[in-house]
Amino acid sequence: MKDQITANLSWDEWDELQRPAPETTDFDRVVEAAMSRRGFLRGVVAFGSGAAAMGLLNTTSAQAQAASRFAFTPIDAQTDFTIHVPEGYNWQVVTRWGDPLFSDAEGFDPETGISTAGQARAFGENTDGMELFNIGGREVICVNHEYANADINLPAASEGVPASADEVMLLQNNQGVSVMEITKGANGWKVVLDSPLNRRITHNNPMMITGPAAGHDLLKTEADPEGTTVLGTMNNCGAGRTPWGTYLTCEENFNGYFGSTDEAFERPEAFARYGIGLEGRYAYEKFDARFDLSVNPNEPNRFGYIVEIDPSNPDSMPAKRTALGRFKHENAAVVLAADGRPVVYLGDDERGEFLYKFVGATPYSQGGDTSGLLDEGQLYVAKFAEDGTGQWLALTPEATGMDAAMIAIHTRMAASAVGATTMDRPEWVAVNPVAIEAYCALTNNSRRAVMTDAGTLRTNAGGEEMELNAVNPRAANNYGQIVRWRPDADDHAADTFAWDLYVMAGNPAVHSDAYAGSPNVTPGNMFNSPDGMMFDASGMLWIQTDGDDSNEGDYAGMGNNQMLVGDPATGEIARFLTGPNGCEVTGMTFASDRRTIFIGIQHPGGTFPSEAGLPRSCVVAISRDDGAIIG
Repeated sequence: MKDQITANLSWDEWDELQRPAPETTDFDRVVEAAMSRRGFLRGVVAFGSGAAAMGLLNTTSAQAQAASRFAFTPIDAQTDFTIHVPEGYNWQVVTRWGDPLFSDAEGFDPETGISTAGQARAFGENTDGMELFNIGGREVICVNHEYANADINLPAASEGVPASADEVMLLQNNQGVSVMEITKGANGWKVVLDSPLNRRITHNNPMMITGPAAGHDLLKTEADPEGTTVLGTMNNCGAGRTPWGTYLTCEENFNGYFGSTDEAFERPEAFARYGIGLEGRYAYEKFDARFDLSVNPNEPNRFGYIVEIDPSNPDSMPAKRTALGRFKHENAAVVLAADGRPVVYLGDDERGEFLYKFVGATPYSQGGDTSGLLDEGQLYVAKFAEDGTGQWLALTPEATGMDAAMIAIHTRMAASAVGATTMDRPEWVAVNPVAIEAYCALTNNSRRAVMTDAGTLRTNAGGEEMELNAVNPRAANNYGQIVRWRPDADDHAADTFAWDLYVMAGNPAVHSDAYAGSPNVTPGNMFNSPDGMMFDASGMLWIQTDGDDSNEGDYAGMGNNQMLVGDPATGEIARFLTGPNGCEVTGMTFASDRRTIFIGIQHPGGTFPSEAGLPRSCVVAISRDDGAIIG
């Protein structure tokens, strides 16, 4: 059944359906060009002030230098259906898809799932980004629910395709965000049922639209003629937190939720750049007219933003901050500039798209008004030079030929207009708390420097060729890399920066060229597709993966998706955790006392975390057996 198959595709595979790839040819020539390109290997190993600055060190010497920085013994790769952590650590499930947040929630059946009404009062599906807030002594976690697994979230008789408006509502209710108080007792961490701070935010909660796009004609609908209020947030991927205590949730692959019941509907030109087609991934358009392009052609323009949520006030209305741009937001890493203005780093997670930065117009003042700090400021896009320098290009009306509202709505086109560097899927950005630097996971790009049958390079959705460049130096890059940059003048608001590659993922057990990875990748720590990242308080970088876990071919020996720890000072990377086969390890936050890490296990295989029944995404708590601080 076609609908069932497409509903279960990865988002990359979904994008390919919307814009099919021509047959590729002459692949060997492209790879040879990548390997022999002048300065390629030298550039990978020695940007900046040498290998030590990059962290691309001989692993043996790195381990000797960094032994005291790792408070665990690295673990081996695994291929089973459970979680593994180092000796001296333990893990427990805090909550799972369908577990109640409120005592009146209808129960979850491990064989059939949960009802539509029950899901609206229970923890959602496919956990992703998360942040913990201490609110008046209460530990409160905000957790994203990225997308639905229709084949297990819907009743079995539906075969993974919604058959009614109620089933569409069921899928809508298991996505969005959960806000929940948690507490630690004798049996570990658990959700506080009926906490006044508990909250479910789904595809149907009212939200404000703020910033330069608010009220624009492209955001107006019959239900919202002012273009300032929208229902819901969707495909909530990564996350962020602000210094003033709010949660930022990121709308990523929003394009797959819309379709048209009229096959003759002519899509606006801009829809192609955002991958919005005539058939939705979940068939929402067949039962909910809001998602039918032929009825509501402006509705997609109201998604693809950063949404700010106040976890301390369950009655507050979330706000879509359009000044931070509209694209497939992966996460939002917030740091303060030297003068106190908020700086937000933002990745657009699609092959050949861009890395962005927003600099607020007004400094943050503790106790001051923070309601508009993310509504006014300047949005920039990154351009990386071959010599290890880079600049942030301002997306202004003068530079783009677009007014402020159109820059906010059609941000990808604005970035293309100023000549930004096409990237290998910018995912999470992490800012080092003990050094003025930031890191971005470039997860992979199977299209980079790949030729079509017409002899041209594959392009991004805007038609820009994805040629090799220093920051994205491998053709058909299925392994990914992590780039880092240091802003000039030690100020995250600076327009220029120096950059290098912290690591290039790869498989040294299979390859002996650049696809083996950088020198800090070994048979003992190899991985592919770095995705989530977070620093701990000591400046160690935690890396989560969402890659190929087949353990075959180019991925032989890598095992399941995992979480690793990197030392920026030496380059050493050590495996800390492996997840169950089939899962993505994603989302991470610390308890206030830093004695527990919370992580997300998304779309696990088998029957995890139980011995029987449906597999269930979940939040897991990891602690040391001795109760010591972790990071």
